[in-house]
Amino acid sequence: MSKAASINPTSAHETGHARLPTPWGEFLIHGFKDTQGSEHVALVMGNPAAAKAPLVRVHSECLTGDALFSQRCDCGPQLEAAMQQIGNAGEGVIVYLRQEGRGIGLLNKIRAYALQDEAGADTVEANEALGFAPDSRDYGVAAAMLEAIGVQRLRLLTNNPSKVAGLEAAGIQVIERLPLLAGRNPHNHAYLETKAAKFGHHFGGSERE
Repeated sequence: MSKAASINPTSAHETGHARLPTPWGEFLIHGFKDTQGSEHVALVMGNPAAAKAPLVRVHSECLTGDALFSQRCDCGPQLEAAMQQIGNAGEGVIVYLRQEGRGIGLLNKIRAYALQDEAGADTVEANEALGFAPDSRDYGVAAAMLEAIGVQRLRLLTNNPSKVAGLEAAGIQVIERLPLLAGRNPHNHAYLETKAAKFGHHFGGSERE
């Protein structure tokens, strides 16, 4: 199986929305359920459907980084930086996918962490040792959520080229990739180097279509 995340199209339907005040301004939180029964959310600020190319962050759930402040990854600081940039712009979308551990789930992610601690495996080797692809995420559901919101052309806040490819394969036009340089620390240095070497993550400047 390819090291790139899945780009198979997945549909999702909205279940409701509500106000969500945050330190970076007020969003509308939209709930979605995909065809597998998984629940996802999109945080929408302003009217991105009317914008030429709003800022968008597609963020995969990371309980340890987003909620528990783990320094093993850069997920929490990236989410905060994306929300701050969208807040500063006054418009944009955070697509929050419930695809923990690059799609393997929370408990398997903890098992992968154990392999990294005890056997010296990197983040890719640990997933493979557990019988998973290096990245099992499906960005088709993100595309379906964006289309439901009315966004089909965007500027993507990411270091990950697979997100660009996955969205474009599902019909979303990514006119620019903007890096998110946040959260590097001594605990995740090797992890970030592995993402650059094995997933092709870019930690430099922006890239236009």
